[in-house]
Amino acid sequence: RCVEVFYIYFHAGRVEEPYVSITKKRQMPKDGYSEEIEKEVGQAEGKLCTHRSAFSRASVIQAFLGSAPQLTLQLYICVLQQEITAARSIFMVLSLLSIVYGALRCNILAIKIKYDDYDVSVKPAAYLCIFMWRSFEIATRVTVLVLFSSVLQIWTLPVVLVNFFGFFFYPWILFWQSKSPFPENIEKALSRVGTTIVLCLLTFLYAGINMFCWSAVQVKLSDPDLINKSQNWYRLTVYYILRFIENAFLLLMWYIYKTDIYLYVCAPLLVLQLLISYCMAVLFMLVFYQFCHPCKKLFSSSISEGLLSCFKFLCFLCKPPKSTILTDKVEVKSPENTDEAWSSSKTTDSQKGNPHQSVSSNA
Repeated sequence: RCVEVFYIYFHAGRVEEPYVSITKKRQMPKDGYSEEIEKEVGQAEGKLCTHRSAFSRASVIQAFLGSAPQLTLQLYICVLQQEITAARSIFMVLSLLSIVYGALRCNILAIKIKYDDYDVSVKPAAYLCIFMWRSFEIATRVTVLVLFSSVLQIWTLPVVLVNFFGFFFYPWILFWQSKSPFPENIEKALSRVGTTIVLCLLTFLYAGINMFCWSAVQVKLSDPDLINKSQNWYRLTVYYILRFIENAFLLLMWYIYKTDIYLYVCAPLLVLQLLISYCMAVLFMLVFYQFCHPCKKLFSSSISEGLLSCFKFLCFLCKPPKSTILTDKVEVKSPENTDEAWSSSKTTDSQKGNPHQSVSSNA
């Protein structure tokens, strides 16, 4: 692909192309209006766009199936050896930047796939927010996994497998629940077995991404494009709440079972720093979706409204039902009510007895 890209780039414009294709993109709505723009795209430009999208997907695959395990392993070795060499630190920084870049490309791909009909331009502020969001999130996640695995090696594999297979089977469970037909339009040359293998590889990559950070591209096997194009704030909120709880639990286990290699480490301060770092990642994510998202005008609801409705829903689930509250109140008030009823009946009886007393006295 690289060789073909350079060949097309240096030979573009020398020979007149036999035909061009016309693409239609809509601008972002301004004052409620959105204009449609037509653009001519030549063969060379179309091929370069195809290669660029392929490079973006390859960077995502390389980041989460190559750099992420490598960074985790290198940091684990540094913790056990209690030594960080210059060469190893350089490679760890490069691996972290590779993962962050892959996550950033994943965000941009998700935006362009969801809003394919619009001419999307991402501003530098959006890139900065995504970079900070992914840096804090991935660095915190890798550090938590390394700390936990350094003291409880036997429990590392179950934690990893539960996370991985949970995200791997989640798209398949949604697909089976939807009762949609098996997707057959991925590639005409593929058989049913080949399509199944491709879908398994796609969900494998999806699980690998969600192991370390939130996957901006949500897989939906029942959709013809295999991508969920709706903005689901509930799924995003549930993911970050559960991930924060999991990170806090793993840090608690590390704090309880930490060994002598952490003798000169202030454990409470480290736990606090990691939790604050994860909260900083969530903060940059909120800033991105609220202020810097290039298609925020197309949202049916803002991130603040979505999170507020999510919290209201969670509070509603945590509240006890009204029937139990009413029954408790009735049980509490029943003795008082009986006393009041007994006293009121006594007064009425006394009032009824007063005329008889007056008649007898007169007699």
